[in-house]
Amino acid sequence: MTDDWTGRIAGERMTVDRQFTDRVEASSFSNQQWGLVMTAVELEIDGPDDPETAQLVADTSKLPSIMPELDKVGKGAPMGGQPAADSGESSGGFLDGVKAALGLAGGDGSDDRTAEAAQLAQAYADELQAELESNGRWESVCTQASG
Repeated sequence: MTDDWTGRIAGERMTVDRQFTDRVEASSFSNQQWGLVMTAVELEIDGPDDPETAQLVADTSKLPSIMPELDKVGKGAPMGGQPAADSGESSGGFLDGVKAALGLAGGDGSDDRTAEAAQLAQAYADELQAELESNGRWESVCTQASG
């Protein structure tokens, strides 16, 4: 199974998580929001057959579907729950999530935040690949990912 490689890099991910904290703090995302972003991101290796040219990439195609939840987390509401009563904003909900997933969300800045999340996720993937390379593990991870 080609996904087995992701479980074998847990140590490197923990290291990069610690190193990446300053990037998250400099972004518009809280640590809790960043955690939600990363649950929607899938890491993949493009071209794992050749470790010299292979690249770790962040598949961010699912980000639009979590943006309504991300906003709720930012307001301090529990995921899946209603926003704080004094927010004065709509609750988002299922239809807003579907609209966001289809790229039909309103001009509430979610497109900018989705782009920011995608950019940060790829920066994370780049740092993770650099960590794997510096530990001498990139080639074996590529070998396992190629099946």
